[in-house]
Amino acid sequence: MKELALVLMPLAAAVAALLWPRDRTRPWFLLATGAAHAALALWLLIAPPATPATSWLGFDPLARALLPAVSLLFVACAAYAVPYLSLRSERRNRVFVAAMLAVLGLMSAAHMARHLGLLWVATEALTLSTVPLLHFNNTQRAFEATWKYLLVGGTGVALSLLGSFCLGYASLHGGGEGDLTFAALMAQGSGLSRPWLLIGWSLLLVGYGTKMGLAPMHTWKPDAYGEAPSIVGAVLAGGVTTVAFSAVLRVRAVVDSAGESAVTSRTLLLLGLFSLLVAALFLLATRDFKRMLAYSSVEHMGILGLAAALGAAGVWVALFHVWNNAMTKGSLFLSAGNLRRAAGARTMDEVSGMALVTPRSAALFVAGLLAITACPPFGPFFSELLLLRATFQAGRGWAAALFLFCLLLAFLGLTRVVFAIVYGRPRARARELGRRFRETPGVVLPPLLLLAASLWLGLATPRVLHDAWSAAVLLLFPAP
Repeated sequence: MKELALVLMPLAAAVAALLWPRDRTRPWFLLATGAAHAALALWLLIAPPATPATSWLGFDPLARALLPAVSLLFVACAAYAVPYLSLRSERRNRVFVAAMLAVLGLMSAAHMARHLGLLWVATEALTLSTVPLLHFNNTQRAFEATWKYLLVGGTGVALSLLGSFCLGYASLHGGGEGDLTFAALMAQGSGLSRPWLLIGWSLLLVGYGTKMGLAPMHTWKPDAYGEAPSIVGAVLAGGVTTVAFSAVLRVRAVVDSAGESAVTSRTLLLLGLFSLLVAALFLLATRDFKRMLAYSSVEHMGILGLAAALGAAGVWVALFHVWNNAMTKGSLFLSAGNLRRAAGARTMDEVSGMALVTPRSAALFVAGLLAITACPPFGPFFSELLLLRATFQAGRGWAAALFLFCLLLAFLGLTRVVFAIVYGRPRARARELGRRFRETPGVVLPPLLLLAASLWLGLATPRVLHDAWSAAVLLLFPAP
């Protein structure tokens, strides 16, 4: 099966990167592998392969709807990594490059996992593979952030394992044969033991919700995103969280097939709105522009949770928003990395006037701000507008009102930080470092292309993506 190459190719490249002797040329493994992966993912998006219902791994409609977005984000980050790692020549990049490639392969495996146990294994391996990336800067704060990520993320993974056991027991207790493929669990449907099913859903939602960064399980995000290199933050925000969201959607489909859609909708609605509110309040208080992006990620995970709570129409919008979030958040993280290196700091108390020091990166950062706050004609405007319509159509007017209120607070918080660091008079340290920092095409083009993709999704969403999202919704909500 050619889709297996999406998993095996990055893992093989990770091994090759470990064995490669030269730090200077090793980053090109990222770009070459990322480009080949993206080309294959887009090919499979256009011409999806047939996937047997009993297979444990396959490029099914949900993988088709999400994995190409992750792949495109990764190849942009890989292009950025080549000049970035050359600037960080004081740090050995052997483990960093290998870990990044392993993350790509494991994200692909998790997206294509059609078995509950295989999904957990891929997610656990993905969690461990990201650890070397988080403390690449080798500072005390990066070390603390890594341990926090391990403790909180490890707890979430442990809860998802326990939830998987409960869901498996719900199948056995209901007369099933222990087949943990999602197709078999959905086919068993109402035969699943209701108490064990609901316990499993609760544990799995909290477990994978921790990986998404839904509040109140989001506490690892500000530290991890704030201390990790911007490339890593982009992959976490647009890639790893997407894996967890995909897992939530697959488990939700099993619980819905047992007639408990009201339970899944209520819990997702509660967590989604709570995440939106928490993120909005923290955005009003934060002064660190990298931690600001972490809280923005919490906000957008809340948007996905809210959308998933609204049934088939909402899930279609959520899949659209995943693409928008990946492209826009990737652009923001990469341009923020340029600002951070040029300014030598990352809080609005220490940074100002970056429009004069790094005009291209500052312009991209402001444009990314407009995109992520749903200003037209960028993609997030259209996905959030569709979400608002779906919320009203579902009779959740109060949820729509709270959603709009949180968006307003988030907009005020984001603009407060971004405009403070972009405009004004540059600080002396920024003027000194800015003379040494060069906005080369290698560090400007990747965020520019991601931002252009967000604009393209808003103005001319391709028909193939519409079809892919509709096929994924049909997989998750099969016609009776």
